[in-house]
Amino acid sequence: MPLRRSYTASVERNVLWQGEFASEPYEAAWASEAIFFVRALDVSGDFAGAAQVQISADGIHWVDEGTSFNLPATKDEVTFCKVSHFGGWLRIAGELPQSSEIRVLVSLALKE
Repeated sequence: MPLRRSYTASVERNVLWQGEFASEPYEAAWASEAIFFVRALDVSGDFAGAAQVQISADGIHWVDEGTSFNLPATKDEVTFCKVSHFGGWLRIAGELPQSSEIRVLVSLALKE
């Protein structure tokens, strides 16, 4: 039985999200499954936010994949979402209310 290939990438480190946001894109065409982990390093305002997974064939033009999840609402909380059957590129994106901001660490765990 062959060993499955896996890789974890840090796609955002200590990045402040306000208003409309998107993580750095990551090329993941070789993988068959992915998990985005979002850790709140700091949260301010009356925080309530969500993100959605986006996919792309070229890493430039993006469409919503259909998976969405709540962002962490308190410092050091971690949330995640799982996706499969995606194209070549992945990222998460969303829009926060005017009074909210979050500083994040985003990791993308990929497995073949």
